[in-house]
Amino acid sequence: MKKNRQQKIFRYENKNEPLLPRRLFIQRAINHLLLGILTIFISLMIGILGYRFIEGMSWIDSLLNASMILGGMGPVGEMHRDAGKFFASMYALFSGIVFLVTVGIIIAPAVHRFLHRLHVEEEESQ
Repeated sequence: MKKNRQQKIFRYENKNEPLLPRRLFIQRAINHLLLGILTIFISLMIGILGYRFIEGMSWIDSLLNASMILGGMGPVGEMHRDAGKFFASMYALFSGIVFLVTVGIIIAPAVHRFLHRLHVEEEESQ
């Protein structure tokens, strides 16, 4: 029973299956949110470690710069090394992609449920 429940949470139903019960949908949405948070945390750690060891910033300055770039605001500290400038530019590009992927991960359950419900209603009306 538990394995079947886990399969329903992580596997999306296809167009021929009924809509997922609300309780399982909420669990799926929470799981996706947690996956999104984990993605952001890992990305933030990459930035912190990069700024710390490539640019030589303090831990708090590394956190600040990584957070600002990951949040889309841009770097705060000035880069003094070419390697640090290269890392900052690559991290900024990476962060933009991570932002888009994370938004997709988080909203996927709601979008899927909406489209699945439209398809179920369409079949019922025919």
